[in-house]
Amino acid sequence: MDALQSWWDGLGGWQVPVRVLIIIVVATLIRLVLQFVIARVVRTIVTGVKKRQGVHDTQALAATPLAAVRIVQRTRALGGVLSSVVTTVVVIVALLLVITTISPDAAGAFSLITAAVGAGLGFGAQNIVRDTLNGIFMVIEDQFGVGDVVDLGPATGVVESVGIRVTDIRDVNGTLWHVRNGEIVRVGNLSQGWARAIIDLAVPYEVDIEDVEARILATAVTLQHDPKWRRLIIEKPEVWGIESISAEAIVIRLVVKTRTSAKDDVARELRARLKRTLDDAGIRLPALNSIVLSGYEGAGSIRGARTPKTQPVPLGEQASSSAPKDPS
Repeated sequence: MDALQSWWDGLGGWQVPVRVLIIIVVATLIRLVLQFVIARVVRTIVTGVKKRQGVHDTQALAATPLAAVRIVQRTRALGGVLSSVVTTVVVIVALLLVITTISPDAAGAFSLITAAVGAGLGFGAQNIVRDTLNGIFMVIEDQFGVGDVVDLGPATGVVESVGIRVTDIRDVNGTLWHVRNGEIVRVGNLSQGWARAIIDLAVPYEVDIEDVEARILATAVTLQHDPKWRRLIIEKPEVWGIESISAEAIVIRLVVKTRTSAKDDVARELRARLKRTLDDAGIRLPALNSIVLSGYEGAGSIRGARTPKTQPVPLGEQASSSAPKDPS
């Protein structure tokens, strides 16, 4: 101890720089240790859930019970928020210690400066406080987590990260949106609970509606009993009946309750089977003037890092189909 004290006294004018260096090194080590602990806890929880469910990929959890999926997503979101909080607190404390080390008399002056700056910037800083608190409460209340497909108003897509102030959303086009948590006033989560595949099938006006509905329902029930699709369909399909009537066609609505991540896959497979069923029955679908896509259809097809597979529409075909017909 005496040797250490004599070494410290021998530093002379270098005591302040050495003390500042020690504060920076200790703060860095504390941050690294806390970040390691948070990452280790998150990894342990996620690995434990995957092991209990018998899967290795997070995407495979889509077929497991909802609780397992939510634990993984919520844990990762909380881990991101806690990492941001740890970094912010450590940096602020280290900065204060460095200032008081360089100038011991700066503590009182610093408090006065802080009060003056706080009074001057209080109105502007309330946005930062609102962003922080809103982000923390959204994660604690499990409104969404990393990997969820959400509609936040300003952006719709997959949640890639949840920070203490900003949430990153990747939309269907690949654009990464940075949404301030304080600007999120509503959350539409497409990944919680269950989803519903809704298929509106237009059939000719003169067909036997009861026969068509029976064929449609039988096709959907066959899909439900298929071993490949059985685990993705939660309840028995339902035909809700006639959705609309026009001079061109009668629209019949079929709904299938599915797991959130399987809605689009089930809908695509069911459309293909319905097409074959109607072809076998000799029912030719009427030509519709236009098809308008809106709502969550674009974001719902995202699978995290898996890019959606789309095919471009030829410009000539699109122009010819949308051009008005000559009445003559």
